[in-house]
Amino acid sequence: MAKANKAAAMSRLHSAARLSRTALAARLLTHGFYAGQDQIMIALDREDGQTPGQLATRLGVRPPTVTKTINRLQSQGYLDKRASDSDARQANVFLTDEGRNAIKSIEKAVRKTEKQALKGLDKKEQKALLKLLARVESNLNGAVVPDDEDDPDTEE
Repeated sequence: MAKANKAAAMSRLHSAARLSRTALAARLLTHGFYAGQDQIMIALDREDGQTPGQLATRLGVRPPTVTKTINRLQSQGYLDKRASDSDARQANVFLTDEGRNAIKSIEKAVRKTEKQALKGLDKKEQKALLKLLARVESNLNGAVVPDDEDDPDTEE
């Protein structure tokens, strides 16, 4: 792929990611949630009682970021922290009843954003997009390659 096409592809990827986050954030805000809070809520809905460290690892963010978000969600009444049964120094995070009730709103916001983003793409195109994005994600999860290394378009 030519350098200009690679730049255009990356620009589109960045733009689509930013626009999807913005659209979802706007929908979540109508339900009283800020961007990022939805991910913690959904992770706990799937597996309640995780530690902040487990959540950070699962979401690919730093522990202080998760701790700050957990504290906000706790003050909003959506989460509860309890000392671990096996290690009193460790806290586990649980959804409250109010938090469980809010999951439906979060999932609805996610579905509406998905529908908006994929509008006009048939099932085959959606499947191809998913496959391509999974490959890009896999590439980016690999080892960090220094600039200009392994780039056939780079002149030496």
